[in-house]
Amino acid sequence: MRLRFWFVAFLLVFPTVLLAHGVSSSDQAILDEGGLLAYINVGAKHMLTGYDHLLFLAGVIFYLNGFKDIIRFITVFTVGHSITLIGATYLGIRADEHLIDAVIALSVLYKGFENLGGFENLLKIKSPNLLFMVFTFGLIHGFGLSTRLQSFEVGKSQFLAKIVCFNIGVELGQVLALIPIVFLITRWKSKSSYAAFYKAANYYLVIAGIGLFVYQLYGYFQGH
Repeated sequence: MRLRFWFVAFLLVFPTVLLAHGVSSSDQAILDEGGLLAYINVGAKHMLTGYDHLLFLAGVIFYLNGFKDIIRFITVFTVGHSITLIGATYLGIRADEHLIDAVIALSVLYKGFENLGGFENLLKIKSPNLLFMVFTFGLIHGFGLSTRLQSFEVGKSQFLAKIVCFNIGVELGQVLALIPIVFLITRWKSKSSYAAFYKAANYYLVIAGIGLFVYQLYGYFQGH
C-alpha cells in the first residue's frame, strides 16, 4: 500500500514539477550573487525539477536487473549528457529549447514503448541496443541542459569552470533524484502487484511523452 501511495503521489505532483522546470529569475539572481558553488546549486536544482530527464531514467531503470546494471547504464547516460552539456555550452552551439525538449519528450515515449514490448509486439522487430540508445539519448538530454544553461547570463570570467560546476550540480541532482526512484522500483519488484505497476507506469511514460511532446511543440509555434 505504501508503494502505491508514493506512485500515486508522483503522478499528482508531476504537473507541479512540470511548471518548475526551466530558467527562473531567482536562479539568475543566485548565479549573479554566488560564485562557482552557485552553479552547482542551480545545476542540481535543474535536474531535480527536470521531469523529462527523470522520467527517461526511470524508464531505463525499469528495464534493468541488478545494481551493477543500473550503475553501468546511468554512467553511460551521464557521459553522454556531460559531453554535449559542456561541449555545446563552451562552443556556443544552441537550438530552440522547445524543439530540443520535444525530442527529449520523444525519448520518454520511446522508453515506455520499448518497456511495453512495442518493438517486438507491434513493429515485429528487435528493439535497438539499449546501451547505445541510452548514450544517444544522453547526448540529446545534455544538449537540452546546455540550452538551459546558455539562457543564463554567465559572463566570460571562469567560463569553463562555471560550465563544469553546473554539470557537477546536474550529476549531484541526478543521484539525489534517482535514489527514491531506484528504491521504489527495486522494492516493488518483490510484490505480487509489480506486473500491474510495471505496465501502468510504462503506459504513463508513453502518455507523458506524448503530452510533453505536444506541449513543447505548442510552445514552439506560440513563439514563432
